[in-house]
Amino acid sequence: MKRYGTVIGLNADKLAEYTLLHAAVWPEVLRMITQCNLRNYSIYLRQFDDGRHFLFSYFEYIGDDFAADMAQMAADATTQRWWALCIPCQQPLDSRSPGEWWASMEEVFHCD
Repeated sequence: MKRYGTVIGLNADKLAEYTLLHAAVWPEVLRMITQCNLRNYSIYLRQFDDGRHFLFSYFEYIGDDFAADMAQMAADATTQRWWALCIPCQQPLDSRSPGEWWASMEEVFHCD
């Protein structure tokens, strides 16, 4: 199992929309997440006094081919429709690596 942490900005004017979407994630999207070997998936929101908003995601990957599983998820028509609603809410970080939407984070500590 490998742990992943990622971060992305959230457009302030999309806060309510994004929160409502994630209060009732489509069952098909949840099934695809599970089918693609992601477990313990959480998204956290941080709002700053200056109006900036950030999302932090955490999940555990239990498969043996992350790239193939992510390609399967990206090819899923329902997931594509879900992302079409979520992506306009998000603001990728300028410092993300090429090809990333959510910026990867380095794990510096873990305790079971």
